Amino acid sequence: MASKPVVTQQVRGAAIAGGGGKQKIPLGIRNNRKALEDIGNLVTVPVIDGKPKQEFSRPLTRSFCAQLLANAQPDAAENIKKPAAKVVNGAVEKKGAVPAKPARKKVNTKPKPDIAREAACGLVNKSSDPIINIDTADVDNHLAMVDYVEDLYKFYKLEENSSHIQDYMGMQPDINEKMRAIIVDWLIEVHCKFELRPETLYLTINTVDRFLSKKVIPRRELQLVGIGAMLIASKYEELWAPEVADFVSISDMAYTGEQILAMEKAILGKLEWNLTVPTPYVFLVRFIKAAMADQKEIQIENLAFFMAEIGLMNYVAIMYCPSMLAASAVYAARCTLNKSPFWNETLKFHSGFSETQLMDCAKLLAKFHSVALESKLKGAYKKYSNPDYGAVALLPPAKILLTG
Repeated sequence: MASKPVVTQQVRGAAIAGGGGKQKIPLGIRNNRKALEDIGNLVTVPVIDGKPKQEFSRPLTRSFCAQLLANAQPDAAENIKKPAAKVVNGAVEKKGAVPAKPARKKVNTKPKPDIAREAACGLVNKSSDPIINIDTADVDNHLAMVDYVEDLYKFYKLEENSSHIQDYMGMQPDINEKMRAIIVDWLIEVHCKFELRPETLYLTINTVDRFLSKKVIPRRELQLVGIGAMLIASKYEELWAPEVADFVSISDMAYTGEQILAMEKAILGKLEWNLTVPTPYVFLVRFIKAAMADQKEIQIENLAFFMAEIGLMNYVAIMYCPSMLAASAVYAARCTLNKSPFWNETLKFHSGFSETQLMDCAKLLAKFHSVALESKLKGAYKKYSNPDYGAVALLPPAKILLTG
């Protein structure tokens, strides 16, 4: 590294030889200011016989660089080859010295101070598990929105905090957690009967919970709330939504069409027509994609959806935000299938959760799985016992989550 040029200090106001009158001052002299004399990179140079003495001043911070240059000079001298001889037409032609290829520099393996501190604090990732780009196969798929899918999920993460449903059962004097579980279990069966899209079910349950958190209702209207919520979600998500008459029929004529439409209007008014909210479904599809990046097995997808649905059916799981419930469902599914590792760097990167953060929710889902056979509410269990879903509900629950 070249040192900065030495600037000779001039006395301000000195006479300029070469005649009277106003003289033109050279630029190098005119730019000097007395206030700059204290700056460390301006050194006063002694003059010997009218010529400045050649001195080089480097800051102390460059001493290490100077030492490296000094050490490199002997090595460079040793790497010069001796003159080689070449036979041309029977005569020997000597060639000049040709520098050899520079020796490979030794890499300093000593960690930098910041890295050393991070390693001491356990912040450096010691795992060799790479983060897989799960969107590589979808680059040409415009529906996958690869260019801004990460921005979408950052927005979902922020939005779920504002739309997260808090504990509301205390404000409902006529209904309890068991009644809510019954209506959710019935909605899962209706959802299967109508063969609706998966996102319709998640939006239905989200709509029910948000409405119950804002309005007190009697128990006789709880099923009507579920019907109204599914009608709204179907119109929002489905290409061909069920008609009001279909809901009247499937509820065994418990409510009239006018009552269902009145409840639909009441729900939309209370929610201020805000239906675009991140449910566990939007996170599930992303986390399942990350889970299947290294192992293409459909069982992970089916089992993760089963875990999420039995979680939605139990009111206690409402304490977890949608992204954590989805990530815990994927984690519990991998534990059930004994996929090693249970949680890798790719899943941690895309979900934003570590294995430790998911442990409590995953244990809760494994507990629900273990009692699903004996439970009276078998909507999700029957659904995922079907071979169409890989009969994943029949798998034994994850012992590591139940015992650990």
